[in-house]
Amino acid sequence: MSRTLKQLLMGGILIMTNGVPAVAAAGDLKPAIVNPQNLYDPTPNGYSTAAVVPAGARVAYISGQGGQDANGALSPDFAAQVKQAYANLGAALDALGAKPEQVAKLTIFVVDHDMSKLGVLTENVKAMFGTSLPAQTLVPVPKLAIDPMLFEVEAVVVVE
Repeated sequence: MSRTLKQLLMGGILIMTNGVPAVAAAGDLKPAIVNPQNLYDPTPNGYSTAAVVPAGARVAYISGQGGQDANGALSPDFAAQVKQAYANLGAALDALGAKPEQVAKLTIFVVDHDMSKLGVLTENVKAMFGTSLPAQTLVPVPKLAIDPMLFEVEAVVVVE
């Protein structure tokens, strides 16, 4: 086994054994957030390292929400699309009877991502999730489903 593979496996074992919270109380739908002390603290950037779904919980998957308003219109402005996409995610959560703190994982897609967009992303995720920051992955993409789309967010949610 290569040295790199051994290091990756050991890192995964450490994450799995260090700091993983005990099972949540019955009926608690909030994922347990894990930010191991031996890893970089991602919370200033609006996400957590991992989230553990409570045993026996049901999980819902919310499809990618773009920045379209109720009429399907998209602003050409990146920040406006991000804000609207999180409002759309909030509406999807409401339809499930869920709250933001029940989100375990976000995957976001950003067209032509560069570092200048991180502030907008962090501001919006913190506005929605406060200190209950879900695990998150940012995927830079050249294009989304339709040409004017600049941003999309999908979610994994713990539901009753």
